[in-house]
Amino acid sequence: MKKQWMFGAMAIALWSSYACAQPDAGEPSVLVTQVALRQGSLPSTVQAYGFVQPSKAASRTVMATASAMVQAVYVREGEEIAAGAPMLRLAPAPQTAAAFAQAQSALRVARQLAARTQQMFAQHLATAQQLADAQKSEADATANLAALKAQGAGGAQVLRAPFRAVVMHLSASPGMLAAEGASLLELASPEKTILKVGVAPAQAMLVSAGNTARVTAVGEAQSWSGTVVQRGSMIDPSTGLVPVEIALPPGRFLPGEAAGAAITVGETQGYVVPHAAILVDDHGEPYVVQSKNMKARKVKVNVVGMQADKDVIRGSGLNPGEPLVLSGNYQLDDGMRMRVATQDGKGEQ
Repeated sequence: MKKQWMFGAMAIALWSSYACAQPDAGEPSVLVTQVALRQGSLPSTVQAYGFVQPSKAASRTVMATASAMVQAVYVREGEEIAAGAPMLRLAPAPQTAAAFAQAQSALRVARQLAARTQQMFAQHLATAQQLADAQKSEADATANLAALKAQGAGGAQVLRAPFRAVVMHLSASPGMLAAEGASLLELASPEKTILKVGVAPAQAMLVSAGNTARVTAVGEAQSWSGTVVQRGSMIDPSTGLVPVEIALPPGRFLPGEAAGAAITVGETQGYVVPHAAILVDDHGEPYVVQSKNMKARKVKVNVVGMQADKDVIRGSGLNPGEPLVLSGNYQLDDGMRMRVATQDGKGEQ
């Protein structure tokens, strides 16, 4: 009886020592994926929105060079026209025609006077000063008539597009009497456009000419490269923002189109992690989960930069030697065991 009791005690002791040496089969674990925690950087950007406009350097206002009557209009507002295409037909206004006739008459008289004075000078009946005055009067009359011709006073003329352009604004209409200097239409080259955006004053101080930007039209997925060409030095009182102009690639945007820009103003250093690695606790504070000896460890972090699906984080508790948990991280609490998913989707201890 005593021997049976001793054998039973030994069996219990052996089983107890074996059980203590093995992990608790009932201890919960979570299937996760992990990535290495690495230092890096992401572009630091300023976000802004605005509208596409023609570049001022590629815009032109066509004005009436003399008082004229608009006989015909060949273009429409918003239309793209080729270089040399007819735009307007103008005829001199009555007062312009009268001024041209007077200039022609004045030139005839000046020529006759100069010729007569030349003959008299040859006969020693006129002085050199009188001849010089007559010749100057002829030159002045010639220049005046040429100027009126250049202004279109000599007859009807057709105004043609100086370059391939979009008609941004049309003020002229058939039958309209346009005064000298009046705006008839505004042209802009479709090859040279800018995106004019407004930036908050604090962020505008980070922007400077030459900064690169990624520009995306509203409703579009694809973005295009642009360059900051000008940053305003004062706040626009109508918006409370600082105007910034971004040069756009030719042929990619239409004037008046709404677009957003991400302006690169520097680099943000830290740990670059997938956005899926970042969680938020009950207090609204961001954190990540690292794996220490296959057990979860929550680490509070600060998100200091982001781009697309990547974030830059910093935190005093981060350990670059411990893997970062991705999928399954939301199920973990401090100290919980993990199983790392293999390529076939199964877990390994």
